[in-house]
Amino acid sequence: MLLVNLFLVICFQMCCNLIHQTNVARLGQVSQSSKYGNAKPENAIDGNRASNFNQGSCACTNNNLNPWWRLDLLKTYKINTVTITNRQDCCPERINGAEIRIGNSLNDNGNANPRCAVISSIAAGASQTFACNGMEGRYINIVIPGRTEYLTLCEVEVDGTLSETNVARLGQVAQSSTYGNAKPENAIDGNRASNYNQGSCACTNNNLNPWWRLDLLKTYKINTVTITNRQDCCPERINGAEIRIGNSLNDNGNANPRCAVISSIAAGASQTFACNGMEGRYINIVIPGRTEYLTLCEVEVDGTQLDSYNESECSWV
Repeated sequence: MLLVNLFLVICFQMCCNLIHQTNVARLGQVSQSSKYGNAKPENAIDGNRASNFNQGSCACTNNNLNPWWRLDLLKTYKINTVTITNRQDCCPERINGAEIRIGNSLNDNGNANPRCAVISSIAAGASQTFACNGMEGRYINIVIPGRTEYLTLCEVEVDGTLSETNVARLGQVAQSSTYGNAKPENAIDGNRASNYNQGSCACTNNNLNPWWRLDLLKTYKINTVTITNRQDCCPERINGAEIRIGNSLNDNGNANPRCAVISSIAAGASQTFACNGMEGRYINIVIPGRTEYLTLCEVEVDGTQLDSYNESECSWV
């Protein structure tokens, strides 16, 4: 029995180490603004810090204005650090002034996302680590803004952890009525497209007290609920909606405790509401006391199932 327990402890520690030590850059896909010779963007995530350009392990753009390199992690991660290895055999100053950008937007090829760091310099052939303190994003860009330059990266390594799963997509949905083909499932299809004609929004008829409900099938601690509003029309319809969370189906779930009142959400915008660990199986969005259309172009829920294993802490919760 002692040997079995020891084996389980060792396996548990190995699991935790794997969770925290993965270079998640190697899980992603890469692109860059242009390619100099054979210096393809994949070279920067090949696991090789060789920094002599002729060794063939560096990515490099042409001599462009605002050259950039982008890593797509395919899912949203919390980014702890980004480590960059600079070219050793020539021109280490080319990296000076480059910026690390992290986020979920592809506006300006991802270069408009929030900034983690500005690289003042990296010594020739050296690897330097930049702290991003848990910034969240799917895309990591390295860009040299406002200058015509070659961007050379001999390795990019990313320490990060997968952000909490959007548990909304695990559930089942219902709503008080359905306008046309705007079924309740559209709000958990993983698509934030907010033009109604794109067919990715849920919408009720013009009812009194219209509601939409997510059934997570089990009880969760709910950290946040993120709602994407319609872009092409009528963003004010969401004003005054309430987010309700709990385990009761009284009044179709609309009598559960309230997480938030939505004062407004800009057209096409996504807004996150903190629910601070409220517990519940059901998440309702309801417009009380008014005859209205309820339109939801996406609902995302960050939460943790009760009595589930929490990988980020390597413990049972």
